[in-house]
Amino acid sequence: MTLTGILAAALIVTGAPAIVTDDVRVHTGAIDGARYRVEVPSNWNGKLLLYNHGIYPPGYVPEEIELAGREEAKPVLLGEGYALAASLYSKPNGFSAREAVHDQTALLSWFDRTVGRPEQVLTWGASGGGLNAVLLSERLPHRIDGVLAMCGPVAGGSALFDQALDLGFAVRTLLAPELEVARIADPGVNLAKARQVVAKALESPDGRARLALANAFADVPGWSTAHHPRPTDVAAQIRQQTEFVLAVYDQLSWGAHRADLEVRAGGNPVGNIGVDYRDVLARSSERDLVNQAYREAGLDLGGDLAELAEAPRVKADNAAARWLTRVGTPTGRGRLPVVTLHPIGDGVAPEHERTYGDRVDAGRIRQLFVNRGGHCQHTAAEELTALRVLRDRVETGRWPSTSPERLNAEADRFGPEFRFLYDWLHGEGGTAASAFRRYDPAPLPREVAYSPW
Repeated sequence: MTLTGILAAALIVTGAPAIVTDDVRVHTGAIDGARYRVEVPSNWNGKLLLYNHGIYPPGYVPEEIELAGREEAKPVLLGEGYALAASLYSKPNGFSAREAVHDQTALLSWFDRTVGRPEQVLTWGASGGGLNAVLLSERLPHRIDGVLAMCGPVAGGSALFDQALDLGFAVRTLLAPELEVARIADPGVNLAKARQVVAKALESPDGRARLALANAFADVPGWSTAHHPRPTDVAAQIRQQTEFVLAVYDQLSWGAHRADLEVRAGGNPVGNIGVDYRDVLARSSERDLVNQAYREAGLDLGGDLAELAEAPRVKADNAAARWLTRVGTPTGRGRLPVVTLHPIGDGVAPEHERTYGDRVDAGRIRQLFVNRGGHCQHTAAEELTALRVLRDRVETGRWPSTSPERLNAEADRFGPEFRFLYDWLHGEGGTAASAFRRYDPAPLPREVAYSPW
């Protein structure tokens, strides 16, 4: 019996009768407590797009399960005959790579039995869902035909939480020694304190310089706006960095996501013993911003780096570290084609793409970038264009041209409604020009202690 068959036999499945609207049959239900949604058009082409959602904040659950990164992409894909499916996972909040792989596998098995075995399965996702899509494709190489990972921490969970630890450790050491960055006793209290510390630091040149240093360890760019270019003013860049940190990295560094990870891993899975933060800064894409900020503040960067070198370190628990590597770190091995899509100014650093890409055979991966700030700030037109790159590779066995000129021309064939972009961090919407461009990120600044599971 196949893996999907074994899972199907063991799982509890509940569901409502399918609803047919506008020639689309909608299936909803739950498999072992994980809600799912499946939409199958009447002109189904035999192909399935299996979507993976990202890391939801504590307490948040969407009203309707996401089936695409951009809602505008759904009618296009359904109109082309694709079936769309996604699980909410039995653990929708926080880092849930293990549950994502399990529950998406179960949903694929359900689809085989209920709708029909697809002739082609592409899995895709955005943010943490991009990582989940890559992991799923590695676990099911004989059921998945290709993967599109958008704006995700694809170097893996260990790399992501290393970044969060380095950022939090620098803030604790240089600004607030009372903060906890591991084995957090009260995540809510600790997070509230961290936010107060960061907000106060933004008010002074000294504080901003030290925030820039902490942010640089996680490679958070000084650019988080989707509709405006990167600012040139040092203070403005640090504010944009820090706005992103307070929206995304806060829970990973000081709050519930960090504490929850330790519970699930059975201990602390990441540490910084032996990390030389001078070397980390030297490899960071934001080192020039740090140097400018320290010069403007009249601070001694060498002195702060020496303080970090002398500060008590965080020790990882070996068993927990192995767990996070096993369940949350892609090996890069396999045969499936992979496409990645990432904004250059994404706070979930595009350097993840380089670190992950170095593990993958160059002939089966194409990494695409858009010249824009903000997390997952790509348009529906750009998303559909990236998906078509993957489709063409799967169906012809050859990569189409991925020159920025060709990709932008493809994206521009969509109407303006497919180029609308809402900058969720700054509350600003507008039409965005297609912005594919060549980009070659460096690896992540902290060397990833990686060994294939």
